[in-house]
Amino acid sequence: MTELLDFPARPKIYAYTLPEYKDKNWLKIGYTTRDVRERVNEQHGVLKPIETAAEIVFETDAVRDDGTLFLDHDFHRYIKQNCIKHLRGEWYEITLPELKAAMTAFKKRRPNVDLKRTETFSMRPEQRDAVDMTAAYFKVFSVEKTGKTPHFLWNAKMRFGKTFAAYQLAKKMGWKKILVLTFKPAVQSAWESDLKTHTDFSEWQFVVNDGEGYQRINKSKPFVWFASFQDLLGKNELGGIKTKNEIVHAINWDCIILDEYHFGAWRDRAKDLYDAEEKEENPQIDDYDEELMPLTTNAYLYLSGTPFRALNNGEFLEDQIFNWTYTDEQRAKREWNEETENPYLELPQMVMMTYRLPREIREIALQGEFDEFDLNEFFKTENKDGEPVFKHENEVKNWLDLIHGQYLPTEIDSLKTGKRPPMPFSDVRLTACLRHTLWFLPNVGACKAMEKLLKNHSFYGKYKVVCCAGQEAGIGVDALPPVTDAIGNNPLNTLSITLSCGKLMTGVSVKAWGGILMLRNTSSPETYFQAAFRVQTPFKLVNPTGVYPNETQIVKPVCYVFDFAPDRALKQIAEYSGRLDLNSPDSPEQKVSEFVKFLPVLCYDGETMNLLDAGQLLDMVVSGTASTMLARRWESALLVNVDNETLKKLLNNPKAMEALERIEGFRGLNKELSTIVNRSEALKKTKKEASGGESAAEKRELTKEEKEIKSKRKIIQEKLLKFATRIPVFMYLTDAREQTLKDVITQLEPALFRKVTGLTIPDFELLVSIGIFNAQVMNSAILAFKRYEEASLIYTGLNRHENELIGGWDTTFTVEEMRQM
Repeated sequence: MTELLDFPARPKIYAYTLPEYKDKNWLKIGYTTRDVRERVNEQHGVLKPIETAAEIVFETDAVRDDGTLFLDHDFHRYIKQNCIKHLRGEWYEITLPELKAAMTAFKKRRPNVDLKRTETFSMRPEQRDAVDMTAAYFKVFSVEKTGKTPHFLWNAKMRFGKTFAAYQLAKKMGWKKILVLTFKPAVQSAWESDLKTHTDFSEWQFVVNDGEGYQRINKSKPFVWFASFQDLLGKNELGGIKTKNEIVHAINWDCIILDEYHFGAWRDRAKDLYDAEEKEENPQIDDYDEELMPLTTNAYLYLSGTPFRALNNGEFLEDQIFNWTYTDEQRAKREWNEETENPYLELPQMVMMTYRLPREIREIALQGEFDEFDLNEFFKTENKDGEPVFKHENEVKNWLDLIHGQYLPTEIDSLKTGKRPPMPFSDVRLTACLRHTLWFLPNVGACKAMEKLLKNHSFYGKYKVVCCAGQEAGIGVDALPPVTDAIGNNPLNTLSITLSCGKLMTGVSVKAWGGILMLRNTSSPETYFQAAFRVQTPFKLVNPTGVYPNETQIVKPVCYVFDFAPDRALKQIAEYSGRLDLNSPDSPEQKVSEFVKFLPVLCYDGETMNLLDAGQLLDMVVSGTASTMLARRWESALLVNVDNETLKKLLNNPKAMEALERIEGFRGLNKELSTIVNRSEALKKTKKEASGGESAAEKRELTKEEKEIKSKRKIIQEKLLKFATRIPVFMYLTDAREQTLKDVITQLEPALFRKVTGLTIPDFELLVSIGIFNAQVMNSAILAFKRYEEASLIYTGLNRHENELIGGWDTTFTVEEMRQM
């Protein structure tokens, strides 16, 4: 009776290899109802109870997706039918990825298997949310229903899995023709790999822009065409469309996906990621405008991890944006239900460590009103005998000694205090994580000068140093092989330092990098965090003991960002966390507090290393604000909006036009605005209809027309900014700091306002409602002034506003909230 009821609970299929067969891809595929390790050990014996001569590489339940059981012989027949070479007995010549692909197809009862499609993972919750939200929007606001092509933005950090999720969106929408346009061609491998290796996309085809790819595919099956923005919209020698691109312009696409969109949206600021030589490799698209695209599509999907400029400019409405930030990711990791496998567990937490260098090291590079440390000056090079050398070589050498704990003055201080500062290459808590690091330097010269210093240094000489800079280093992913060669097959046994001034900062993943040293100036959080997130690539070992194939060991639970210009680093954190989700109702301090909960910030002030909370971090940021910077805020072009949509609203509102024309310098505005809008529309139409066969004279005329429109638009912008610069004077008109500036203008001083600006209050409110002025930027500018004012009052002992509300442009803040903005 017992025998009849004693069925095996979990029958297994397993595979193992032996040392002499591993390189030949020979695997023994068997079946057992017992523990796999016991069964293999019976065949090969062991030296110790926990070791085996065989390496068990595969283990899975012998159960199909429909719940039926199977034996190893059933699977053997299947793989032989699919042309897998049978060697002898239960031995086969098959790679591990091929075995996994065959088993997946077999369990799904597919008659044939594509051995290249080895991936079976499903979408994570946030990916499903992105796909569902985007699909719903595209269906409600389709071009058929609205007459306008819908667009949507995924503001999703690196590691979100944008390529996989975008392909799942295509499946959900039933799309067949997808064009992926990228501002960074180095990302091609990710788009190609997901489409060609995942079982969900078995019918899909991948086309590259080589002129022949489209001719080789089956037109009745869905396909993805991948191209760089620069190449696709580039012209041939005669000024026409390149022959290989003609078919792209002829197809009506289901969706155009714009990847790495921040490179187009940043325009000039994007160049921070490149040195001079790399700017030539990666020409920027100065004025990307989807309405000017000489292509037709039913939808646009924009992908970016740092689309801050696009968000600030209002290119996307709230319901056109899906957000997935670093904070979201790390919160999901922490709050995951323990009953199931945590898909975020392998994503490392980031830690920022900032260092204020000893005065004697940094004094040669102190700049500006507040003596801020200038990294570009510190690592400045000059030519000596045809080679770049550091201008401040002694100080750079002292810095190298400092970060590995051998700088004599700090050693003496450590003896006095009894504490050693945690330096990247000396503290044992850090060194194990920093076997492989990325150093982000100002330019090619600095990289080459640093390479020479490191190779000749008594400590750093043991590291393999890779200078990934200059034309000889290769373009895009071509610059990667020397780095992977230096790291080797076992990163836990090697040491490397990669020097870069722009290469490998996007589109590549190096799992062994455990930290990045930010050794250059950059004012934009886009550049800063694009580089910082390079080191967050997961690093795990699969089957580390060789006997548990489904076991993984996370090698990199934490990764590090090191910054030696603390003021700059903290400003980047404050700005980045505040711009992750512009629609969030949280105060600036709440946003920073949530961010540093998951990305701790430690600051070494020359004596001790302290963990900063949100208030401390923002206090340090605010204390570095200069009065000249406050003045420049009121000259920012972001204060006013002069895009076509806003100008059209003005033209279509006679009262608004009458109001503006009453302001000095705005006479005849109607004619100027009409000219800008009409000529812009005409230019768009001409570009769309251009065949590519225009003469050189016609091309010059188009370029001239563009420049004239830009010039006229800039004149309007400058006039509006002149008007905006009159607004700050009203900050001095009342001591009622709880009043918003808008209220001061409209309620307390309406007569003076009309005298100063030429506008009545209703006229002004009408212009604000149309969107001429950017309220968010004005709030920021006003509160920056009031922070500076408060600091001055505290310094003189005259602060009478400690417990009051503070007025911004159109809203009020507590004193504490104002300090943190």
